[in-house]
Formats: sequence, C-alpha cells, structure tokens
Amino acid sequence: MSIAAKKLDSYWMPFTANRDFKNKPRVISGASGHYYTTEDGSKLYDTLSGLWTTGAGHCHPKIVEAVQKQVETLDYCVTFQMTNNKAIELAERVTNLAPEGLNHCFFTNSGSESVDTALKIALGYHRAKGEGNRTRLIGRESGYHGVNFGGMSVGGMVNNRKTFSANLIPGVDHMRHTLNIEKNAFTRGLPHHGIELADDLEQLCSLHGGNNIAAVIVEPVAGSIGVYPPPIGYLKRLREICDQHGILLIFDEVIAAFGRLGAPFAAQRLEVIPDIITTAKGLSNGVIPIGAVLVRDTIYEAFMQGPESMVELFHGYTYSGHPVAAAAGIAALDVYEEEGTFEQALSIEQHFEDLLHSFKDQKNVIDVRNFGLMGAIEIAPRDGAPGARGGEMHKKCFWEANVVVRNVMDVLCFSPFFNSKPDEMEKSFLKIRHVLDSIE
Repeated sequence: MSIAAKKLDSYWMPFTANRDFKNKPRVISGASGHYYTTEDGSKLYDTLSGLWTTGAGHCHPKIVEAVQKQVETLDYCVTFQMTNNKAIELAERVTNLAPEGLNHCFFTNSGSESVDTALKIALGYHRAKGEGNRTRLIGRESGYHGVNFGGMSVGGMVNNRKTFSANLIPGVDHMRHTLNIEKNAFTRGLPHHGIELADDLEQLCSLHGGNNIAAVIVEPVAGSIGVYPPPIGYLKRLREICDQHGILLIFDEVIAAFGRLGAPFAAQRLEVIPDIITTAKGLSNGVIPIGAVLVRDTIYEAFMQGPESMVELFHGYTYSGHPVAAAAGIAALDVYEEEGTFEQALSIEQHFEDLLHSFKDQKNVIDVRNFGLMGAIEIAPRDGAPGARGGEMHKKCFWEANVVVRNVMDVLCFSPFFNSKPDEMEKSFLKIRHVLDSIE
C-alpha cells in the first residue's frame, strides 16, 4: 500500500463508500492530457474528462501558466465593495458567449453555489417586482442541482435527499423525469417520446396557481443521474408554459456549458433560451473551482432600484470572483477559442455515438443514451443488488484495464474530452467491453 493510501483514515471522501474504498484505494498522483497517473506510474485513460469538467484535457499548459502567473501577481482580493481586474474581464468574456439578453454574471465557487444563487435571485426578482407571492419552486424527479439545501430541495435524486428530507426548503414541487426506456431505449440523440411530460408544469400551475410559482429549474440534459437527454420539443414546451404564467426558467448548465454539447451553452444548441443559466465545471476547465450565474437584463435591472448607495442583493461568497480562479477561467476561454474546442467537440460526436451504440447487443446492456458529448450505457442490475454490477465495472476498469469509468449505480457515464483522439476512444471502449464481458 502506498504512503498516501496509508494516510487515508483522516480523509472522509465525498460520494464514496469510504470503508470499501479504503480496503483497496484508487489514488491518483498526476495527470496530463487525457490520462491520469497513479503512484506506481500506471497511466489510466479518463473517459469522463475529470467529472464532466476538463474538456480541453488535464494540465493544459496555457491554463497552468495563467494560474501560476496570477498567484504571483494577485493571490486574493475581496469582491465586496471593490473587485479585481480578472473578475471584470471574465464576466465580460462569459456574457459575450452567452445567449442574447443574458448580459450579467454573478460569480460563485461551484455548481451547488450557482444553483442556490440562481434560486435566491429568482425569488428576489419577483419580490422586487412586487410579486412577493411568487415563492414556489419547481424541480424535476431525478434532477441533480448540487448538494446545498436549495439545490437538494429542487433536485430529485432520492439518496441525496432522504437523510435531510425534514429540513429541505418548503414550497417545492417536482415534475416527472423524462427517462422512458420502454419507448426510447437505444435512441441516438434526443428521444422522440415524452414531450407531454412538460405538461406536468401546467398541472402544477393549475394546482398552485401559476402566479404563485417563481421559477422552474431543469438540466437541459440531465447528467448526474445517468444522462437523460430531453425529448424532442420538451424544453420548448416548458419555455412556452413559463412565458404564459410569468415563471422564470432556469437551465442548470453546470455540466452542459462551455462545449459539452458543441456550443458555448446548451441553450444555444437546443434553441431554447432560459432566463437564468447556472455554470461551473468547464468555466475553468476544472482547474480552479469557480461558477457563474448568468441572468437576463430584465432580472438584473429589477434589482437596480432604490438609492444607489444601497446593496441590491445581500448575497455572495468570500471567494466570489477570486482572481486566480478568474485567471484560470480567462485562460480556459482563450484555449476554447484558439483551439476551436467547441468545433472539435462537434466533430467527434458521431464517432462517440457510434462507439456507445456498439454496446447495444452486449450482455446485460438494457439501454444506451447520448447527446453531444454526454453518454451512458445502462446495465441490468443484479437481483437484489442494484449498483453492484456498476460498482464492479468501475473497479475492474481501474485496476485491470487502466481506464477510469464513472458509474451511477448500474449506469456507466461517459463525457469524453473535446479533443479526444479516435484511436484512444476506440481502445478505451474495447477495454470496457472486455471488462463488461467478464462480469456476471
């Protein structure tokens, strides 16, 4: 056992079966490009590009250089009543990429913080307009919006919620999720069945009164639950219902933004423009924690009332707009532009899709789903042991195939690098196929 593994006892790991992990640790000590390095020098191909974060590759030299230079120049600067030049520049860069009308950017440190910030902005917006009755929030079953209390409340992943169920925020309802394996199994791209599920929102408007609902939040493509692409027309129908009732539509693009769907934002690829967009992960290529919430001009302007000397929104974080994180974000956006990263992502979509769907007739595979560079292979659970096959796949891929695969119970999730090489993708999926064949 390595030195790092021997010291594990003090480390309480997130979203991990800690006791099982510490019996046989999987420890990474380095990364470059598309590969991780373990302490014994083994190279592991990363099929999730970090955690949906690192589309341009690990340790990109331009981003590394920008971070190193910024630490030497300005390591920290409070952004309450003053700010730093990097935060200003990054806000302008991000809003220039955003869909038309979303011209204002509030910085956070993570996707979870971005979601809670967006929910607070939505509630504050309606109050500023004199519609304080609009307090109800609508999420979706199986949705993931981070692990802070607001995000958990509008989220719909049972294991994330159940321990804290008595303390989640009140006034929240959920629409049904959009996964329908019976009708949409092995669909390439957006599924054809399910647009009618958007009318769940109309039913909730009838139940509570649409004039009492502040906002609806959805992931354009649900990622963390196991990749649920939206049915054709579903998001447009949500937009129509929100417009009809004066409800804000929030897209949680923590995973999808910055190239994951071959465009700066999923809203642009899917041609549905929300009122608020939450981001994180790809904003800095995963190098430094940073998130951002983008809002329509009308939302920002609603807050800009009263005496100019007053704080308009009593919200923020110690590290909002951190100069080193902002420098990483600026460098990441430079890389995306100079290397044509979003175009690269589009160019490998078809190959990625073909590789995924080559598993259609594989033993135990019950569904394959994909859109953009997000994909999932769902395998049948063992009787009485849901998640066991998926967990075994993750471990055997790591130890025996030198491939890092993310499993969500019995769903294998894939999120390739935007600049993935076709031969490396093919080799990694061949290894995954061999491991899957070996599991009963």
